[in-house]
Amino acid sequence: MSSTPNALSRRERQIMDVLFKSGKATAAEIQAGMPAPPSYSAVRAMLRTLEEKGHIRHQVDGPRYVYSPTIARERAKRSALRHMVETFFGGSVELAVAALLDGGARKLSREELERLEAVVRNASPTTLKEKKS
Repeated sequence: MSSTPNALSRRERQIMDVLFKSGKATAAEIQAGMPAPPSYSAVRAMLRTLEEKGHIRHQVDGPRYVYSPTIARERAKRSALRHMVETFFGGSVELAVAALLDGGARKLSREELERLEAVVRNASPTTLKEKKS
């Protein structure tokens, strides 16, 4: 089963976003939650592909299929973030955080900066390695 975000197309990621937000949804609900949605039959085809890839599962509810993700949102977020850091920052968490804080992103409040400072202060190399795996 492939559960890496880089294995997903843009539209597949949009479908996963809808499912992570709602927890479960029918094809019509997923289509309604997508930006500039493709046709219903295209959504159904992508749902079959996502199911074959192991990213989602379905349950039969009368005449409808109800889809849900196979992995928890937190695990998917960690996987996506790890992939982004590896792909765009050569594996450097420092460079990734610096890019977020360089002024291109929104300005952080004093409270947000204090919470981030506490996270960094409490992080140890061992903790960071454990979270990476």
